[in-house]
Amino acid sequence: MTLEIVTPFKEGIDAIKGTGGETFKFCYQCGLCDTVCPWNRVRNFSIRKIVRQSTFGLPEIEGEDIWLCTTCGRCPQRCPRGVGTIEVGVSLRRIAAEASIFPGPINTIRASLATEGNPLREERAKRGDWAKNLSVKTFTEGMEILYFPGCYPSYDPRLKKVANATVNILNKAGVDFGILGSRENCCGESIRKTGDEELFKRLARENIKSFIDNGVKKILVTSPHCYHTFKNEYPEFRANFEVVHISQYLFQLINEGRLKLTGEYRRKITYHDPCYLGRHNGIYDEPREVLKSVHGLDLIEMADSREDSLCCGGGGGRIWMETAKGERFSDLRLDQALEVHADILATCCPYCIINFEDSKLALDETETLEIKDITEIIQEVI
Repeated sequence: MTLEIVTPFKEGIDAIKGTGGETFKFCYQCGLCDTVCPWNRVRNFSIRKIVRQSTFGLPEIEGEDIWLCTTCGRCPQRCPRGVGTIEVGVSLRRIAAEASIFPGPINTIRASLATEGNPLREERAKRGDWAKNLSVKTFTEGMEILYFPGCYPSYDPRLKKVANATVNILNKAGVDFGILGSRENCCGESIRKTGDEELFKRLARENIKSFIDNGVKKILVTSPHCYHTFKNEYPEFRANFEVVHISQYLFQLINEGRLKLTGEYRRKITYHDPCYLGRHNGIYDEPREVLKSVHGLDLIEMADSREDSLCCGGGGGRIWMETAKGERFSDLRLDQALEVHADILATCCPYCIINFEDSKLALDETETLEIKDITEIIQEVI
């Protein structure tokens, strides 16, 4: 009788350990993770409950809770015991993936990633079409840098403007760069966070092969998610490339005198720290220093900035899932920007821009808050 009760628990625990979530055993249920989780600003949610259930076996993998985490990184900041709450959550999603259990939209995303290398159901052959009317070369070995715009800047109409602004800046600074277009895949970061480890590995290996075959040494990225994956996760495959986020590169170009900011920009701007640029990779100062370099620009801080930045809600695969009205973190973020009377909410992450633009649609028509990537601002003053 005892074995019949204990064995399923043990099998569940072993499964979680086997998929990388074994740190649940350190949790002593202090609840600090729940106090900082952004979900608890809009609804009741307990990551602590999921960790506790993991201690005794499997939580309900067919329920909603394991799919809510945006992997924003707030709970690991506060945990006194080093419990890898993100790793525990992703390990549960991997177990669900092995049982072919996903939220509805993820199955469509997986199919698109597997066939076309992007989550937007767009043709792989058209991945580089955004650059057709720009002075962009195909990357060849020996070029200074590979520009990897990522999926959304390659296909999404709003985000293409960010890729265009980046190209204009690089050309103005005299950077020798190129793109791979159809020879690149999604970096795979978000699908990995939904638990599909095999698809992530496939995308990563194909990208790595393409980078090596084309002689890539240094990669410039628009997305913090691409930055995190190329820098911190691709080395798992013994592949190490120099990876630079556009905010870092802009800071470098300005300091080296390669990029001259000659125009004025007399606007009141507040900057949003993307989770995967800030908390996950410690890049807080460079974007702000770039904005401070613009003559006339008034940079102000809103609540919950830098290490305490409020997640937009797009990480952990949530960018592909429906979030109910009244539960969107991005709505709260726009409210914070309006509270400091900003004209522009600036950031440097495609996911953040998508969510902020969606939330902006719900603003009162008298509100004129604009959403901009920092490259769009810099483009206007060079």
